[in-house]
Amino acid sequence: MVDLKDIKRIYFIGIGGIGMSALARYFHFHGKIVSGYDRTATVLTRQLEDEGIPVHYEDDPAAAPKDADLVVYTPAVPKDHREWLYYKEHGYPLLKRSEVLGMITSSSFNICVAGTHGKTTVSTMIAHILRHTGYGCNAFLGGISVNYNSNFWSDQRNVCVVEADEYDRSFLKLSPDIAVITAMDADHLDIYGTASAVHEAFVQFSGRLKPGGLLLNKKGLDLKGDPQWTYGLDGGADFFASDITIDQGDYLFNVQTGDWWLERIALAMGGRHNVENATAAIAVAHRLGIAGDKIIAAVAAFRGVKRRFEYIVKKPNRVFIDDYAHHPEELRALITGAKELFGGMKCTIIFQPHLFSRTRDFVDGFAASLDLADEVFLLPIYPARELPIEGVTSRLIAGKMTPGKAIIVDKQEILTIIKDKVAKDDLKLLITAGAGDIDTLVQPIRNIL
Repeated sequence: MVDLKDIKRIYFIGIGGIGMSALARYFHFHGKIVSGYDRTATVLTRQLEDEGIPVHYEDDPAAAPKDADLVVYTPAVPKDHREWLYYKEHGYPLLKRSEVLGMITSSSFNICVAGTHGKTTVSTMIAHILRHTGYGCNAFLGGISVNYNSNFWSDQRNVCVVEADEYDRSFLKLSPDIAVITAMDADHLDIYGTASAVHEAFVQFSGRLKPGGLLLNKKGLDLKGDPQWTYGLDGGADFFASDITIDQGDYLFNVQTGDWWLERIALAMGGRHNVENATAAIAVAHRLGIAGDKIIAAVAAFRGVKRRFEYIVKKPNRVFIDDYAHHPEELRALITGAKELFGGMKCTIIFQPHLFSRTRDFVDGFAASLDLADEVFLLPIYPARELPIEGVTSRLIAGKMTPGKAIIVDKQEILTIIKDKVAKDDLKLLITAGAGDIDTLVQPIRNIL
């Protein structure tokens, strides 16, 4: 059995993953010798290197440290990965990221946020409120907080805010004192097989609450807990947002539960779904006893999460939003949210499907959501951990959309198209979306705009 207190040198296979990098930062903060491998260099891996964590980018056992006391890996690493096989064959302690996170949080008060959509934003909002108000927390997030440019921070208070990832059933390693569940839509069917299996995993996660813990879930989800609070955008929930208005692209709203309420809360983050996300975060802060005026100030100061309805350009005549959306429901919320805020502008979206299996399983949903935009450009599918599936390409989505609305392009073509549309003043509201490497287009597009 690995005892983390005895570990001095830790090696991460897949260190550039958002959850893995948070763990790497945690151990580095606590004085451990940390290094890692990832497939490609990214902004995040370069940040890790700047922080003093060496990273290399070739799967080479000769480059992997032989004095590692612990090797942490992401389940997305293929089983023929040479470094992973080396460590396994030579008897090194090998643990999944979720197992290590479970060990770290085994003795802390844990606020764990799960859900097929919204968990990154809600967990980041909660962690931000706790940090901004002085309550304090340790944060292990699945996105980069714009306020702090990090997905991890530490505090003396023994409270952890953790993004609870359902992929590979990782969240079943956690023990929440407060469990938040935002959505239970079918996803990761390459892992779960059926929508009912996804639902059952969330039920199991809610069952991991510590005695006396709180289950907070979006109104309408089929979950039970004692105690249980619900949240939403209508009065049927225990915590609900009301009187929602828009002021120069920001939201103003109230939140109420019973005889407790907050008025004129300002959220500088697009998308009505993010008002709902903020309501969940406010409910958690209220549960912890944080004063209402401090909560309002913290929400007003929240600047969002990288690639979650992130404004890259926001001007009266042109808006550019980048988002991680890679599921039909996320795309629907993204496009409808953007059109609500900027309804007078033509909406153009560039979407990169993520995974062949997800594209195949949800092709009808993708087509319906993308049809909400005025103009659609589809990049080739980003394979991530998968091999191609015969007949599954971006054209499968385009074929189910309004005829002529979707155009298939590659990365270089889209930059040329953007230049041409800017020259013709035919680009008003632009969205880039996807969980692959579409983010590498953001800066070049921004430069063009």
